[in-house]
Amino acid sequence: SSTRWRKMASKRQWEAKTKSKRWSETFFLWYSPFWIAWTLLVVVPFELYERAGKAGYMMIGLGTALPCVILPMLVQGKADRDLPWKERHWVKVTVWIAIYSFVGNYFWTHYFYKVLKAEYTFPSWMLNDVPIPLYFMTHAYFCFYHTISNICLRVVKAKCMNWKSIWMKRLVFAITVLGLSYSVALTEALTIAHFPYYRYEDPYLFYLVGSLYYGIYFIVSFPVFFRMDESPREKWTLGRAAMDSLAAAMLVTILLDLWRLALGPVTGGSADGLPWMP
Repeated sequence: SSTRWRKMASKRQWEAKTKSKRWSETFFLWYSPFWIAWTLLVVVPFELYERAGKAGYMMIGLGTALPCVILPMLVQGKADRDLPWKERHWVKVTVWIAIYSFVGNYFWTHYFYKVLKAEYTFPSWMLNDVPIPLYFMTHAYFCFYHTISNICLRVVKAKCMNWKSIWMKRLVFAITVLGLSYSVALTEALTIAHFPYYRYEDPYLFYLVGSLYYGIYFIVSFPVFFRMDESPREKWTLGRAAMDSLAAAMLVTILLDLWRLALGPVTGGSADGLPWMP
């Protein structure tokens, strides 16, 4: 039976073993190209943001995030139909990502202001000096990013499954996490480079070093998020998902602040005081 499982795993190594998680990842893979295309191929190239205003930006944010929650309720997969709502993987994803993206915007955006010397200048309603539409946009972004990272990490683990050295497995896994994290952060920075209302002092340092700083978000979250419902034998509740997300967020906060204290802003100088407490 072990040999048969290995043969099956080698054919579709990217798929999750749990059916609910498999459906959830498939949904985010299908949905994400629609909002990405709308944002990068319509809103930005045709400069629709110039006529958006506060309400327009809010609609763009809600339009990307709400389908992540509403569509799975309307289009239920077979794997979820017999499950209580709180046991469905996409619900746990929603809770995990909602907490993580909220903390990221509410607290960590201020590290972007102080350490990366970035700023948002578009008209918007604000929460803790952060544009509210970003809270919603980040949810959609992070659902997509973490779906991609799950698949990549799963394939890497499957490829290394028969290796004898546990340390080599861990090393390859860690290198994959680091590479994915930096690549995702850099790609996002480059894709929004033409949005004129997101400014930074030094583009070269922002892309090269700032992407590493932003990548800290994912260096922590990718392997932590990957664990959720990955093993059919391990039970995950909504409460555990929430605590897991909060724990990851606390670790990221510590790492971002250690960078601030040890290295300061990427453009030089100092960044005294907690960024969200002027």
